[in-house]
Amino acid sequence: MEAPQGKQQRVDADKKRLINCTKVDVNQLMPLKYHWAWEHYLNGCANHWMPSEVPMAKDIELWKSNKLTDAERLVIKRNLGFFSTAESLVGNNIVLAIFKHVTNPEARQYLLRQAFEEAIHTHTFHYIVESLALDPGEIFNMYNEIPAIHAKDSFEMQLTEHILKDGFNTETFEGSQKFLENLVGYYIIMEGIFFYSGFAMILSLHRQNKMTGVGEQFQYILRDETIHLNFGIDLINGIKEENPELWSSDFQNHIYDLIDEATHLEIAYAKDCLPKGILGLTAEMFEEYVGYIADRRLERIGLKARYNKKNPFPWMSEVIDLGKEKNFFETRVTEYQSAATLAW
Repeated sequence: MEAPQGKQQRVDADKKRLINCTKVDVNQLMPLKYHWAWEHYLNGCANHWMPSEVPMAKDIELWKSNKLTDAERLVIKRNLGFFSTAESLVGNNIVLAIFKHVTNPEARQYLLRQAFEEAIHTHTFHYIVESLALDPGEIFNMYNEIPAIHAKDSFEMQLTEHILKDGFNTETFEGSQKFLENLVGYYIIMEGIFFYSGFAMILSLHRQNKMTGVGEQFQYILRDETIHLNFGIDLINGIKEENPELWSSDFQNHIYDLIDEATHLEIAYAKDCLPKGILGLTAEMFEEYVGYIADRRLERIGLKARYNKKNPFPWMSEVIDLGKEKNFFETRVTEYQSAATLAW
């Protein structure tokens, strides 16, 4: 009887690749090669939360009162309408388009965590709509009825369409580039640009002590999305490093074109949400902000900034703090504690 061949089957971490890996079993997690992917997974776990833990009594009271203007109500509804579908699109893209073609187990481990977080985010908008007794048909169908929302969602769905076709794979140069385009479209544009404008709108109201329960939930989503964005950037840059031929000058120009289109879509969305502006927010401020964050995203993937805008919302950095969590019982920011060490 022959001896087991276990030693010959052990994973050589150096042979791991983010896409198109045929030499290593994608199910064998250890030893790790991409420690950044595992760190993002651990950070995601440390930020775990559920929307039902956030009290909504003050929001309900305020929503039923006459203390919110029609313009403020429009901002809140428009963002609920956009995010309620956008989070589902991101989750579907992970499960149906990205996971299959990422051939590294530690990166897949994070994708599983992210997919669950997208489900929590969709749950969040259901919880908010239910708490405020909003019309769920109105909110969850805005992607069909509001042109500015429909345009952004359609832009993203076009980037997934080709990858979902039967027979698509990343084994060809064209297939790998199309996959990389999808990653840029969802991590850099959807989560890195489209989402951040919405966060700024809702968190601006939260800073004015308005809709604080909704604002707290958006803070948690923002913290999740910051990890999503960082993972996506590392994934894109890792694929570029392993496949430098994909990052051609023509492809870089194509990415610039996509981000140009996305910034125009986001500015149109801001004008729809803020036709006349509200306290502390105008559509013109978001034109600045969209250009500012688009430049930061371009720089993170090795491209030159091109919009040269200033940040009108410097306070946004205060809520992007992955080492902190909200203490639901004291309603103040405290250091995060896992369930095993939570001091009651």
